[in-house]
Amino acid sequence: MRASMWICASISVIAAFFLLAAVACGDDPPPEPSPTPLPTYTPVPPTPTASPEIETSPRTTGDEAKSVITSALPSLADVVEEIEPWVVSVTTERFVRGFFSTFRDEGAGSGFIVRSNGYIVTNEHVIRGAQELHAHLANGETYPATVVGKDITTDIAILKIDADGLPFATLSDTSAIRVGDWVMTLGNALDMKGGPTATLGIVSGLGRSIKTEQGQQFFNLIQTDATINAGNSGGPLVDMNGMVIGINQAVLAEARFGFAINAAVAGPVIDSLIENGVVSRTEIGIKGDDVTSAIARSFNLSVTEGVVVTAIESDGPAYAAGLRVGHIITKLDDIPTPGLATFLPRLWAYKPGDEIVIEYVDDDSTKVMTVTVESDPAQ
Repeated sequence: MRASMWICASISVIAAFFLLAAVACGDDPPPEPSPTPLPTYTPVPPTPTASPEIETSPRTTGDEAKSVITSALPSLADVVEEIEPWVVSVTTERFVRGFFSTFRDEGAGSGFIVRSNGYIVTNEHVIRGAQELHAHLANGETYPATVVGKDITTDIAILKIDADGLPFATLSDTSAIRVGDWVMTLGNALDMKGGPTATLGIVSGLGRSIKTEQGQQFFNLIQTDATINAGNSGGPLVDMNGMVIGINQAVLAEARFGFAINAAVAGPVIDSLIENGVVSRTEIGIKGDDVTSAIARSFNLSVTEGVVVTAIESDGPAYAAGLRVGHIITKLDDIPTPGLATFLPRLWAYKPGDEIVIEYVDDDSTKVMTVTVESDPAQ
């Protein structure tokens, strides 16, 4: 008899569960404008490692350990209240000609104010192809926005709205940030109603390089496990003082990792776009990847750091000087370049017509050459 009563009760619970699920799966409301998708990428290089096991005291529960960790943080609500006034939701519209008619395609992303007179930072891929742009501020006001300048190399764009006296963000000096530091994102995740979405995480890695499926390559990124969703693109990654350490850019969904443009990289680009509308750079006609220990072992390389040449323009200055695919650049003017994060800023510091001495490795031989840099025609 007791067994029968138990079975009946269980069936009732299961039936109630499916009834609630059915109610929850009713007709959805009309869809909101779709957020601008985040770019996907292939990490450079793919070197997955096993997650370490963490030993804890048998007398400390998981909840107690979490309480100890979070007790050292300031109120997250205080941080959100501090940064929310200068976080912006960016909506885009473009008109696509169909077979019989023209239809409107909408997208959404994030941004943040960097000047009190209405300059806003977002990702270049958020506004790419848009014919109409609007910036929605935290105070409820909406403004039409125009594009002041954009930089494909770093995926940064500057918008301008007709407003003044606005609260604005402060970019952090990121030289002191460390893996394990707490960070927060705030942005227009999934284009959901009710204000921006805040997520908490840590700095999971520094100096990352990634390559998108479209072939774009980005360097010196901050890796974080703070959740970054579609629509977060262009929004701020901030420290616990409310200062911007990065611009949310890309996500590897299956690994729950996000990537942000380092404020140290973004700062000069933002200034140049606001002042000049463009970013002037120099180049030598190559593309490269970071050399890592794993790559060095796989290909039996004689060096474990540097920039390996992966593509080269046959009419560029590097090719004319003798550089080839597979060569590994280790120094520019006797200054070590262990990866793209040091190589590219160093290269961009030269002016068109400057000559630089490149030290590189060809097989097991270290060689030098002189290359004349030229302006980057893509800018």
